[in-house]
Amino acid sequence: LRVFISVLVIACPCALGLATPTAIMVGTGKGAQNGVLFKDAQALELSSHVTTVVFDKTGTITQGKPRVTDLLPHGTVSESELLRLAASCERASEHPLGQAIVAAAVERELPLAEVEGFSSVTGKGVQGQVEGREVRIGNAAWLNLPQKEEGASGSAYLEEMDRLAGEGKTPMLVTIGGDYAGIVAVADVVKEDSAAAIRALEAMGVRTAMITGDNKRTAEAIAKEIGLSAVYAEVLPQDKARYVKELMEQDQKVAMVGDGVNDAPALKAADIGCAMGRSGTDVAKSAADMILTDDNFATIEKAIEEGRGVYENIKKSVIFLLSSNLGEIMTMFTAVLMGLASPL
Repeated sequence: LRVFISVLVIACPCALGLATPTAIMVGTGKGAQNGVLFKDAQALELSSHVTTVVFDKTGTITQGKPRVTDLLPHGTVSESELLRLAASCERASEHPLGQAIVAAAVERELPLAEVEGFSSVTGKGVQGQVEGREVRIGNAAWLNLPQKEEGASGSAYLEEMDRLAGEGKTPMLVTIGGDYAGIVAVADVVKEDSAAAIRALEAMGVRTAMITGDNKRTAEAIAKEIGLSAVYAEVLPQDKARYVKELMEQDQKVAMVGDGVNDAPALKAADIGCAMGRSGTDVAKSAADMILTDDNFATIEKAIEEGRGVYENIKKSVIFLLSSNLGEIMTMFTAVLMGLASPL
């Protein structure tokens, strides 16, 4: 292989020494103009082979600015009390959904209380002591609430959960002192150009998928809205990389697009990782192979087109120059083989 490459470099310096580096330089420059920063030439080449693009949901497909849309108190708990206690507990949380609850309470000028013994369980919920009462916010399994119809206690929230999730909202159950107190629903608006970007990728023959920790009904509603091929829901942050690797084991060339700290392992595991430039964390940018500078994941389509175009130009340059210098290459290659066969 070394001998063959040496012959090509000497016989066809234009193809390998000039045309290829020039194509890469032009490709990376055009990518930057289109909002894509390739970290190296390998990232540019790999983008041309992508067959599946996996998107994180929050901050990538959606705007990353969730807001409270529904408050459904239960029993003697009022709407304001439900929001106030939930926000008091969530004020110690850094999760975007928790911050949305706090923002809604502040907007309504509700007096928030101090939370004690706060703890967060990844992928499940948060809990803490507020005014001497244990407040827990999370999913039904973690809160030990029935997950199927079981009389009045079961029907109190299941239908509402399904309805809200079907509308693309994230319903969060609240218990106060161990008793079911209601639902706080939060929604993150899908970016305006998400559906168009997904259609463009699918038209290029690239399969699209979304991976999220959100509940299955909500994730499926968003996936249906924008036309995704597949959706992986209720995935814990530490499991995102595993789903990416499973796709790669199916002979898929996978690009992962994300912006958060918990996306970093998946970005690193993918054939090519793509991080958001503005909203993306430093950890995500460091793990990624390319950065989408304008936070518009639609530019992934341009990145793939750019990679395919550069790769095609390189192949055409090499093939053309090899064919035009075939005689010289054969003569030089024969001379090299004869030299290698010589006893000297």
